[in-house]
Amino acid sequence: MAGFGTPEDSAVDAHGLTLGIVATRWNGELVDQMLERALAAAKASGVSDVEVHRVAGSVEIPVVAQALAGRKDAVVALGVVVRGDTPHFDYVCRSVTDGLTRLALDERTPIGQGVLTVNTIEQARDRAGLPGSGEDKGWAATIAALDAAVTLRSLS
Repeated sequence: MAGFGTPEDSAVDAHGLTLGIVATRWNGELVDQMLERALAAAKASGVSDVEVHRVAGSVEIPVVAQALAGRKDAVVALGVVVRGDTPHFDYVCRSVTDGLTRLALDERTPIGQGVLTVNTIEQARDRAGLPGSGEDKGWAATIAALDAAVTLRSLS
C-alpha cells in the first residue's frame, strides 16, 4: 500500500447509472466484505440498478465482466489473489489485469479494478475494508468506476 496520493473516496452523483459487480468465491471472507463495501458505495452514489454475479476465481472475472459491460454503465471486479510458491500468481494477475483493461477499452465501459494482488493474506486484510483496515478497495473500485461512468456520460 503506497499510503500517499490516494484520491478522496467520497460518493459521486451516479443517479440513473447502472452497475454490474463480479466477485469471486475464492477467499470468500475477504471478498464478501469487499462486496458489501462496493454495494454501500453504489447506494451512497445513488445507484439503484446493481447486478451482482459470483464466480469461482479471479481468472473467471473478465468473461463475466464482459457480459455485464455490454449492458451496464460501469462494472466492478472484486477478488483476492495471494502470492504462492509458484509462478501461478503472476499468470493469474496478468490474465485478470490484461483482460479487464482490454474489456474497458473495447467496450468503452469503466471497470473498477478491485482484485487485490498481494504477497500475504495480511496485506489483503489491510485492503479489504474490514474494521481497522488501511484501505477499502471494494468502496474505492466502485467509486472509481462510477466516477469514470459519470465523466463518460458528460462527454456524450
